[in-house]
Amino acid sequence: MRTRLLRHAVIALAAAGLAVACTEKGGDDGSGAIAVTNTDDSCELSRTSAPVGAITFEVRNKGTRITEFYLYTPDGKVVSEVEGIGPGLSRSMTVQVTEPGTYSTACKPGMVGAGIRGQFTVTK
Repeated sequence: MRTRLLRHAVIALAAAGLAVACTEKGGDDGSGAIAVTNTDDSCELSRTSAPVGAITFEVRNKGTRITEFYLYTPDGKVVSEVEGIGPGLSRSMTVQVTEPGTYSTACKPGMVGAGIRGQFTVTK
């Protein structure tokens, strides 16, 4: 009985440790997804720079209209986009960026116009 209780306690502790390891976020070292919070009149990114390579944007729509999110090259071409994000929903966009430079982002509440633009720097 005592061995069984001890075994269950060890399993529970191991499971709890695994759960924490899977959900715990490290410091803001440039790794991990960039949170994008979009409302009807704002577009905020948790970071405005990242190193070349795979960059993931987690776009959350806190507005009342369907929205889109775009990443543009320094010369204005679309690198990637995620569309049709309804109010209260989130979507992920991962893009492989191979060149450093000054890119731009745009949230487009209502999916019209040039959107709410911001600068995004990709470093070496």
